[in-house]
Amino acid sequence: MSDILNIKDVSKNYSSNKALSNISIDIPRQSIFGLLGPNGAGKTSLIRIINQITGPDTGSIIFNGEKLSQKHIEKIGYLPEERGLYKKMAVGEQTLYLARLKGLSKEEAKKRLLYWFEKFEMQGWWKKKIEELSKGMQQKVQFIVTVLHEPELLILDEPFSGFDPINAQLIKNEILELRKKGSTVIFSTHNMGSVEELCDNIALINKAEKILDGKVKDIRKTFRTNTYRISFKGNIIGFTNSLWTGAEILEKHTDEDVHTITVKLLNNVTSSQMLQAVLPNCEIISFAEIIPSMNDIFIQKVGEENILAGTKSNYTE
Repeated sequence: MSDILNIKDVSKNYSSNKALSNISIDIPRQSIFGLLGPNGAGKTSLIRIINQITGPDTGSIIFNGEKLSQKHIEKIGYLPEERGLYKKMAVGEQTLYLARLKGLSKEEAKKRLLYWFEKFEMQGWWKKKIEELSKGMQQKVQFIVTVLHEPELLILDEPFSGFDPINAQLIKNEILELRKKGSTVIFSTHNMGSVEELCDNIALINKAEKILDGKVKDIRKTFRTNTYRISFKGNIIGFTNSLWTGAEILEKHTDEDVHTITVKLLNNVTSSQMLQAVLPNCEIISFAEIIPSMNDIFIQKVGEENILAGTKSNYTE
């Protein structure tokens, strides 16, 4: 799979504030790519550069094998976190106007809008003013405007903000469908559950620098802690003794006659060896490895980098 976007050594400063420092990221075509980081990390600065709202101080961006330029704007759809609809305009009039700005004829724009309005059950909204709609309803309108011209690259900044669970799922399904049809999605969010559910790849930015990137499944495997959760029936003392020095018990819980224990394997003991040791003393109900979530990894990596940055600062002082 070729890349739709290659970000190479991009840096950006605002006066004395460093927003991005030599960021390099490759975004595979027809993927959902998570752009992650705490507030103020530099994500919005990078998104603004991709959208050509601002330019990088150094570095370059390649779009579809060409240097990013004005002609690529029509191939990009952008849903910003800050919503930008005209509150006094009617929904139909406004969406038609914005669709025309994206290069669609009036007839094609109206045809596509009617399709999306029906799909999102918005048929009765055409003459409503934006200010009459809830935040979630306004978000639906802006999502439609973002995808209406069928862009190759979609940039969605906190796209689920303001949505109830049902409409959030509706948008998630549409994002997956857009990828299936060929779109590439850059997805910026603080919701790590959505990242695990939707994203193929991620890049984590902290304090203007990229500190982690790769496929979500590979990153989670990299951060494995050799920790397992076991539920069993039998004598808990016999189970514990059979572990001997091969594992450390982190948690234990008993519900009626079923014991659930979380253990961390030690001394290069494998999961198979542990099971062989405990099986004579219990009946295994369930056994699963606990792989860190993206939320756990996010907190760990950002915390480590912040500690490291503080150590460097103290050292230089």
